[in-house]
Amino acid sequence: MESCMGQFGGTGCITMFRMSPLFKGAGFAIVIVNFICTMYYNVIISYPLVFLSMSFKDKLPWEDCDNPWNTPSCIMINDVRVENTTEVEGLLQKVSTPAEEFFNNHVLEISPGVDEIGGIVWPLFICNLISWIVVFLCIFNGVKSVGKVVYFTATFPFFILFILLLRGVTLPGASDGIWFYITPKWSQLTNLRVWADAAIQIFFSLGPGWGGIVNMASYNQFRNDNRLDAIWIPILNCGTSIFAGFVVFSVLGFMAHRTGLPIAAVATGGPSLAFETYPAALTMLPFPQLWSVLFFAMLYFLGMDSCFVQIEAIISSVTDAYPNLRKRKQLVAMGSIFILFLGSLIFVTNGGMYLLQMFDWYAASVSVISICLAEVIVVGWTYGCDNFVRDVEFMLGNKLNPWWPYSWKYITPVILTLIFATTIVFNTRISYNGVQYPEWAVFLGWCSCMVSMICIPGYMIYFLLTTKGSFKKRFEVGTSPTPKWGPQKAGDREAWKRYLSGTTSDPELSNINIIRITSL
Repeated sequence: MESCMGQFGGTGCITMFRMSPLFKGAGFAIVIVNFICTMYYNVIISYPLVFLSMSFKDKLPWEDCDNPWNTPSCIMINDVRVENTTEVEGLLQKVSTPAEEFFNNHVLEISPGVDEIGGIVWPLFICNLISWIVVFLCIFNGVKSVGKVVYFTATFPFFILFILLLRGVTLPGASDGIWFYITPKWSQLTNLRVWADAAIQIFFSLGPGWGGIVNMASYNQFRNDNRLDAIWIPILNCGTSIFAGFVVFSVLGFMAHRTGLPIAAVATGGPSLAFETYPAALTMLPFPQLWSVLFFAMLYFLGMDSCFVQIEAIISSVTDAYPNLRKRKQLVAMGSIFILFLGSLIFVTNGGMYLLQMFDWYAASVSVISICLAEVIVVGWTYGCDNFVRDVEFMLGNKLNPWWPYSWKYITPVILTLIFATTIVFNTRISYNGVQYPEWAVFLGWCSCMVSMICIPGYMIYFLLTTKGSFKKRFEVGTSPTPKWGPQKAGDREAWKRYLSGTTSDPELSNINIIRITSL
């Protein structure tokens, strides 16, 4: 649906709501969500740069406990051998691995809690700055330069994943890790929280509600058959995630085999998996520097791809909403990245990880779902599903399967409403590394969520108050497309207008005339 909105309208996240201007606030919400999340997301992809810079040393610094940042609680993972699994819980509470202490004490220089922000962590600041410079150089010339860069950054990680998988499956204990990964826990199917978490993961993975799909689709050829994209991209996305799971759990199985720990004990989640557990596992491999370079280079390139899309969504939305800025798009890009860089500095402090986790927990989950709800309401009900199907059929040149409009109008809104409700109901109190967040931090987290969500009803109120006429008239104006809605290229737009006023509404019958018109 989003790819059709972007491709047909040929415009960004704000101006696509010309199809129903009452909901234009959802476009502003998309920009705000991307703005908030990109600030901390670029810091996350700076972490692999720190690890990458350390991977060229003769000995990986998270391999032993003989470093200035290590504590008396540090225990070398290679020396761990637990014969009695009942010892595991007590052991893990009392000790920490070199990889844990390297990440927390050296990379983050983490403070005791969110109340102690502390000062700038300079090595992390430098990597963050480098990362922003790379982003700027890659998007400076717009989507064309991004496309060229993505040819490498999107394909290179697959090559590395394949190499890591070949190495992982040859390790002793790898089969145990893979078996743990693919063995389902059927009892969890009745857990609504699991379904809500899975849905949120899909939103972060595929990107609906973030504006990236709409923005990138706006650069497609108008006649591009995006139905195949809508089917194959989710399949490839899920397939890649499953493939990456085999890469990770084959190595975790080896780690469990070496230490005697249960796989469940070594299979952590969140940042710990990428920056503590997996680096610790890499130290057990022959030539650990090689595998470390490959792994963290892969993480960096994967992160950069997402960052490109988010920032391009911001820039394109602003320049489409304010056409006078299009000639100065490079300056807009420079200004946007500079502001984002300044905002990211709070996340490279001693307490930055606590703030990063807080914004990651609250800023996007509920708000992105609300944005998607606004979009399906516009397509299914205010603009009208019949009108949208008519536009898409004109664009593609043939009829849509009835499943698509039925899904947009009924199934998707119901599912999104359920996800929205369960996400709020099952939202738990945030903590990081066992540190509970104070009330003011939780309040700030919800504010980061509401600052984008409030744009949707806020703009509705603004529109209804500033539009002339009776309330009914103002509502009708707000839910009707503006004259600027439609294909952006003159030839496509003229063909669309003729199609709307034509004697036949069957795109398969009128397709010959449409092609003739657009070829003139």
